[in-house]
Amino acid sequence: MIADNLASVMHHIDEAARKARRSPDSIRLVSVSKQVSSGKIIEAYQAGSKCFGENKVQEAVSKIDEVNAQDVSWHFIGHLQKNKIKYLDSRFELIHSIDSLSLAEKISTHCEGKNQRQAVLLQVNVSGEEAKFGMTPAELEVQLSSFGQLKGIQVQGLMTIPPQNSEAENSRQYFSALRVLRDKFQAMNIEGVELKELSMGMTNDYLIAVEEGATLVRVGNAIFGQR
Repeated sequence: MIADNLASVMHHIDEAARKARRSPDSIRLVSVSKQVSSGKIIEAYQAGSKCFGENKVQEAVSKIDEVNAQDVSWHFIGHLQKNKIKYLDSRFELIHSIDSLSLAEKISTHCEGKNQRQAVLLQVNVSGEEAKFGMTPAELEVQLSSFGQLKGIQVQGLMTIPPQNSEAENSRQYFSALRVLRDKFQAMNIEGVELKELSMGMTNDYLIAVEEGATLVRVGNAIFGQR
């Protein structure tokens, strides 16, 4: 079941990439394993998934220890509370959800104290929804150089979550807006800021995200089923 689902998702990513005249190798699938047992994660791993996304630090820490596979990449994709930073400690290859400069500063300080550097994405609220985490495009533009000055983090790109909608096509405008924003900031050549990654798209709209330039898609239900 999980193996078949994973193969189907990978096939559709491949098709969407080719439709957009992109290399399928330029898109990385993050299998969202929140609320999924370690056994099912191992099943997905054995079927070929090598990257998993978690949204609660302490739940993720126990799974990382249980799965215990050297070639697995763990990504943190949920809202990160400042009092959970102490649990990071190089467990995650990438944090997708840095939604404020103050959070980035806390992570940077923690990592510097351990002689570590954490790769991060900056979360942008391109839709302007009040309920969404993330910086507005205007806030990010003002603060971007400050992110680049933090020695304990490495900014690698941007992430967004569009408004919930049953029609995948309705997400396109938000994915396109993030790509345009990335291109604008990339052209500014800000020291310490690398913007190669665009994390956007989930189970209901990841194919649209691929068409609009996503390099990371976060897919859970299409692989593991409804939680």
